[in-house]
Amino acid sequence: MTTTATTRAKAGGVWRQTRTFDPAVRLLFLNQLTINLGFYMLMPYLAAHLADGLSMAAWAVGLVLGARNLSQQGMFLVGGALADRLGFKPLIVAGCALRTVGFGALAFAQSLPTLIAASLATGLAGALFNPAVRACLAAEAGEERRVEAFALFHAYYQAGILLGPLVGVALTGVSFRLTCVVAAVLFAGLTVVQLRHLPVRASAGAAGEAAGPAGEEGARGQFRTVLSHRTFWLFSLAMTGSYVLSFQVYLALPLAAGGTGVTTALFVVSALVALAGQLRITAWTRRRLSRERCLVLGLALLGGAFLVPAALGRGPVGLLLCVAVLAVANAVLYPYEMDTVVALSRGRWVATHYGLYNTVCGIGITLGNLGTGALLDVTGWSAAPWLALCAVGLGCAAAMALLARGGRLAAD
Repeated sequence: MTTTATTRAKAGGVWRQTRTFDPAVRLLFLNQLTINLGFYMLMPYLAAHLADGLSMAAWAVGLVLGARNLSQQGMFLVGGALADRLGFKPLIVAGCALRTVGFGALAFAQSLPTLIAASLATGLAGALFNPAVRACLAAEAGEERRVEAFALFHAYYQAGILLGPLVGVALTGVSFRLTCVVAAVLFAGLTVVQLRHLPVRASAGAAGEAAGPAGEEGARGQFRTVLSHRTFWLFSLAMTGSYVLSFQVYLALPLAAGGTGVTTALFVVSALVALAGQLRITAWTRRRLSRERCLVLGLALLGGAFLVPAALGRGPVGLLLCVAVLAVANAVLYPYEMDTVVALSRGRWVATHYGLYNTVCGIGITLGNLGTGALLDVTGWSAAPWLALCAVGLGCAAAMALLARGGRLAAD
């Protein structure tokens, strides 16, 4: 079977499996596909627009881009807590509506303050809908089909990453303003569809307990429940390494590639491997491995991926093989990672747990990128940075194995 035919067959498998879920779950799949399509058609080209189109200094470009990341990572916990308090649907709708405004503002913003405000809005939007979407998906899919639902969710997530830049480069060839307007229209349409069709579902933590500032389940009780969860903290810290390693598709690997052609190929290979292999990999691991062993295996594969460029150097073959192994590792990890967050939360304040998880991993990515960049500055493109990244993955796998051996990751 040709590569094209294989990809079509896998896409057909994704669609057939999607149809076995309830309409609410299918809408959440569509939601994530559209979110990533709109985001990745615009954000990869924003820096060039700011620097070339608006003639901004490099520090100003960094400030605008950093504002989006800071507002999103810094507000994940708040977004998750609000979703548990107010319900998942209001936060998903509000986040998509706010991103509509943010992307629309980017189309016409000229001054630095306006650009920062628009960037802050797009980041805050992600903090509002991201934990709510995942918590809502877990609730709508149910315990029996949660892993399967997150596997499909990851496939749609990767499809958006694959299609977004392709659509964006065509639109940006006309004008960046057109790209922003089209992205804003996508989010506006998504907002309306979710407002009309997404069912209202309250968090188990909020619905099943008495709420109030004076009670145990007031805001302080909600945060105390999540922030005092020692096992969840240990799990989040162990998983942070996976995000540091996965982010090298945006940092070390493109820098090593040194050209737009190979860099583009890295993203295409990553998305295609996830699309073609996600369901088969999840089905195989569910038959043969426990959730805990899948987490350990995925982390070990992430670390092992960097042995390829350590051995083969910066050539395209080594880099493409590395990104392919990273994609397989993430396909192994993602459904069980998301499922473990729900299991450790015991079904209470699920969105708040997702918010804290995203915040911890976001901080880890920032620190990991600083460390990776510093190591590259010192050692250049020797085997040292790749071996250090490998060590991170293997260390996180060992930490996860210790958690699993102690029975801490088992659901109640």
